[in-house]
Amino acid sequence: MKKIINSPEDVVSEMMAGLVYAYSDLIEQVPDFDIIRRKTAKTGKVGLVSGGGSGHEPAHAGFVGDGMLSAAVCGAVFTSPTPDQVYEAIKEADEGAGVLLVIKNYSGDIMNFEMAREMAEMDDIQVEQIVVADDIAVENSLYTQGRRGVAGTVLVHKILGAAARQGKSLAEIKALADEIVEHIKTIGVALSAATVPEVGKPGFVLADDEIEYGVGIHSEPGYRREKMKSSKALAEELVQKLKTEFDFKAGDKYGLLINGMGATPLMEQFIFTQDVAQLLAVEKLDVVYKKVGNYMTSIDMSGLSLTLIKIDNEKWLEYLNEPVSTISWG
Repeated sequence: MKKIINSPEDVVSEMMAGLVYAYSDLIEQVPDFDIIRRKTAKTGKVGLVSGGGSGHEPAHAGFVGDGMLSAAVCGAVFTSPTPDQVYEAIKEADEGAGVLLVIKNYSGDIMNFEMAREMAEMDDIQVEQIVVADDIAVENSLYTQGRRGVAGTVLVHKILGAAARQGKSLAEIKALADEIVEHIKTIGVALSAATVPEVGKPGFVLADDEIEYGVGIHSEPGYRREKMKSSKALAEELVQKLKTEFDFKAGDKYGLLINGMGATPLMEQFIFTQDVAQLLAVEKLDVVYKKVGNYMTSIDMSGLSLTLIKIDNEKWLEYLNEPVSTISWG
């Protein structure tokens, strides 16, 4: 294992220290907790909290700031944050109008976030939650009942963050969340696995000429392993899976997110993007929003994921296009 670290047990704390130092104009760390909060004045609006295990950077701390998350909780690598950490983040995010939790569908995350929600409600903080389960690759995985939550989560952050900044109530944001998560679907492909620093070896091993479709962001198994394909062939596989899920119809409006898994050069992401664009044009879809880059990674995994959101409401597009002040949205 070759990594630019000091010691495996210190990667999260040292990463957070460097992050806060580099972006001290936007964020700060909550003392004694692995929580990043935004440096903005409280205005009495709904707070938004997300988080999970570290190793997915820039998710989630990179999306803390005006227009997106109020706070992000950073668990150990690929490990859910503890209930007391989430509870503290809820208190930090609360401005008097309640807090909405954005949770990826992993058993540990759901259990710990829900425990924190109960603790906060005992303090008379109104809390709602949404569970994101956008990964269509497999129905159940090592850490889930049902589909996994992956890169589509950042689109949820963006849309709900804009709604919160516009002053929507907690009930309105919860209703919006329930609606949009049904319209977001993701599928990915891996060329190599992630290596957790404290483990010291990849989560799985692919031969030099192999890929695996549908691998999760914690190196969970996918649905098929085969020989390496061209970018165009990979795009055809992933788009076809999404077509089946969405039942594409000519003229439908979609947003597109192509996400690198941590070790995939932007050059390759853009090649894949143009292949996807050609396939969506054949389907006569109206792609009204596009985003390409590293947003929900898996440490040093080589691969990418493809997310589509079906835009059934023009307000969602407005929310996606609203400018924000965060580290990583751009």
